[in-house]
Amino acid sequence: MSGLSFEDLVSRLRASGVRITAPRRMVLAALAESGSHVTAEELHRRVRADHPEVSVSSVYRTMELLTDHGVVDHVHLGHGPAQYHLTQERHAHLVCNGCGAVSEVDASLSEPFAAEVERTLGFHLDLGHFALTGWCDVCRSARTT
Repeated sequence: MSGLSFEDLVSRLRASGVRITAPRRMVLAALAESGSHVTAEELHRRVRADHPEVSVSSVYRTMELLTDHGVVDHVHLGHGPAQYHLTQERHAHLVCNGCGAVSEVDASLSEPFAAEVERTLGFHLDLGHFALTGWCDVCRSARTT
């Protein structure tokens, strides 16, 4: 996922005028190390392992701040909690109903669909915010046998 280091994240926020507090620093470090989509609760567990004084509400507030500043996006990948990932290339998410695997696909694949929805219904989709569900090849094959 990443490609952005902890230092990149700190620099990006400071350039936006954001003060880097100790809890924010710890959350940023855990986020940079995550390597994939991660929930606020998962980030809290990672931070709390070394810094038990950091509350889950601090993690949520930090994630909201990072979202507001365009550093992270959150996505709903099914019925669970929102997951966060660093904002880099635009992409859509595919989630398998069988095994739960999450695939990232280039936004260019979903843009024609979004354009058609906007053209016919006048509704602008935010495809990066939610997941399209279906069946991966392995699970689809298992269902038909």
